Amino acid sequence: MSLAARFKARRIELGMTQTEVANSAGVSQQSIESIESGRTRKPRNLLDLAKALKCSPDWLLNGKNIMPLAEISTRRIPVLSYVQAGCLTEARDVTDLTGELEYVLADADVPETCFALRIDGDSMQPEFKEGDIVIIDPDLCPTPGEFVVAKNGGHEATFKKYRPLGIGVDDFELVPLNPDYPVLRSADMKLQIIGVMIEHRIYRRKR
Repeated sequence: MSLAARFKARRIELGMTQTEVANSAGVSQQSIESIESGRTRKPRNLLDLAKALKCSPDWLLNGKNIMPLAEISTRRIPVLSYVQAGCLTEARDVTDLTGELEYVLADADVPETCFALRIDGDSMQPEFKEGDIVIIDPDLCPTPGEFVVAKNGGHEATFKKYRPLGIGVDDFELVPLNPDYPVLRSADMKLQIIGVMIEHRIYRRKR
C-alpha cells in the first residue's frame, strides 16, 4: 500500500475531511489532495500530518510500526489573527474570542492557554518568513532576546524580539529583525506583552 493509499484510508477511518486534516496539521487542503493523489510522496510536514491522523510517521511513510491511538497525545492550539491576539490583553482565555478559529496540533504538554500566530509580512526576516507559525505562551514573562507577541498601542498585536533597556527598568524595546522596520519603544508608545514564543514552525513556501 502506498503513502497516498494509507493516508486516505486513515483519514476516512477517522471520519475526517481533507480540510479538517489540513487545518489540524497547519497545511493547505491542496497539500492533502496532492498527497492522496500520489503527487507528493515525501511530505515535509510529516510529523504534523501524522499527529492529525493519530498514527506514527513511520507507518504513514513506510507502512511500518503503526502507533496505537492511545499512545499519541496531542493538543489543538488555535491560530489567531493579529487582531484576535491583540484582544488577549482584555480576554486572556482564547475561548472568549469570537469567530471561527483555525487550529494546529501541538504536544499535550503545551499549556492549554497557548495560541498560534501565522507570521504576516517581512519585518522579522530572515529568521521568520511570512506563513511561518509561532506558538505563544501567554503565561510566560520574557527574558532578554526572546521573541514575543505584544499589543502595539492599537487593536492589533505585533511579533518582535524583546529587549529591556536596563536592570530594574520597566521600559523595553520591540526589535524587528529586518533593519528596514522601526524599533518600537515602550517609552514612546503604550506596549503590552501578550506572550512569549515557545515554538517556531517553518512551512514550505508557495511559488
